[in-house]
Amino acid sequence: MTTAPARPLQPCATTAHVTAPVRQRSGFGDALRALYRDHASALLAYAQHFTDDRPAAEDAVQETFLRAWRHLPRLLADDRPLRPWLRQVLRRVLIDAARATRTHPVSLLDDTLIDREVDGGYDVLLDRGLLARALHRLSPAHRQVLIEIYYHDAPASRVAAALGIPVGTVRSRLHYALGALRHELAGAEPTPAPG
Repeated sequence: MTTAPARPLQPCATTAHVTAPVRQRSGFGDALRALYRDHASALLAYAQHFTDDRPAAEDAVQETFLRAWRHLPRLLADDRPLRPWLRQVLRRVLIDAARATRTHPVSLLDDTLIDREVDGGYDVLLDRGLLARALHRLSPAHRQVLIEIYYHDAPASRVAAALGIPVGTVRSRLHYALGALRHELAGAEPTPAPG
């Protein structure tokens, strides 16, 4: 088996100003800060393009720079540009996160517990038992969307992705679920607070 000759290493402007000071100092903190300053915004834009979720994109970029920090001496010794390596690591981090999401699906209703008791003397303001009964009368599809958005504080786009439906359908279900819940709660009498 023959291997192709290795491509000649090209000096990179972004690593040249990082490598010289680092070789003079014992720590790599300045080099990592320079890497972050030069590449973080481009990597974040790349990650956000694929996740549509800024916190998830920030986590992926953070993991990328953590891996770069672990390999920093080897990276700084190499004269090739660092951005392609960083982008490849970020791509793998994003793929791993997507695989983890697929293998551990989100259970929307099973994880939600609705308390049947009210604490702190707010019995008059909020009767959770009444709310639980009203939620139970909703269709499962409407209840799922309502619980995810209001109890778990999930954005409509994330709920849509988890359920495999369009975002507009999530918003529509939320609208009708809130209307049905208002109707249920308007016709019900609150239970008196225990004396």
